[in-house]
Amino acid sequence: MSRCLALTLAELKRHPLPPVEAADKDVHGRLLVIAGSSQTPGSAVMAATAALRAGCGKVSIATVEPMAPHIAMAVPEALLIALPMGRDGGISRVAADQVADYAAEYDAVVAWPGMKQGKPCSLLARRLLEAGLERLALDAAMLYALPAHDGPARSAPMPVLLPHDREMAALIGCDEEEVERSPLSCGRRCAERYGALVLAKGAQSHIVMPDGRAWKYEGGGPGLGVSGSGDTLAGILGGLLARGADPLTALLWAVWLHGEAGAKLAKKVGRIGFLAREISAEVPALLEKTQPSF
Repeated sequence: MSRCLALTLAELKRHPLPPVEAADKDVHGRLLVIAGSSQTPGSAVMAATAALRAGCGKVSIATVEPMAPHIAMAVPEALLIALPMGRDGGISRVAADQVADYAAEYDAVVAWPGMKQGKPCSLLARRLLEAGLERLALDAAMLYALPAHDGPARSAPMPVLLPHDREMAALIGCDEEEVERSPLSCGRRCAERYGALVLAKGAQSHIVMPDGRAWKYEGGGPGLGVSGSGDTLAGILGGLLARGADPLTALLWAVWLHGEAGAKLAKKVGRIGFLAREISAEVPALLEKTQPSF
């Protein structure tokens, strides 16, 4: 098994992001964020905002219809796609079919920050995996749907999975304590089972390829353990994918940018107590400092 590399700025220079050379938003990528529910509309806001902060040119948010006007006011830069809502406050089964049809129009898709588990989630997971999307990131409720669709996942172009410990346990059929003890080993099992690029989140984050190659990020700090932090990370990743970064490059940079943004906020605000919505505001300066062409 290959060793686990340290995710440092020096390592990132081996995985450069696409240069930004034009002022036209159409060349900076189009991202579809499928997110939010009646209980958690803020997830869509944080993910979309983070994608824009990462340099994405156009962001569309697909969310439940009653929340769409409120999210539109919070992220006026985004296009809103209002979807029928089910009785549980998440999208309906009909909506899952609708939004899957939209996905092919975008350069990248991030699916399910803040959305509800259930049959529509499972249907959408299968539809997205079968759509042949080159840049697809799955988070939160989508991850609980994947064990029933591991075959389509392996047949798809390499999706990106963003599980925390409980989600990882569900993905590979183990208990959460095992994930806490052996995050890298569990990440490798997950990546192999689904043919996916996997981020095993934690105090130390591990990025794992299906072939076992892995990277470990040890920065960030305890302040990143706050509600909405994962939504922001998913948005940064989506923005970089939409800009044209390959999945591995986008995930490596997203983890580093998210962690370094947390470290900057720890110095400004305190080691804990900053808000997830503040993280993405630190990203443009980090990109400017590390990417001369950004």
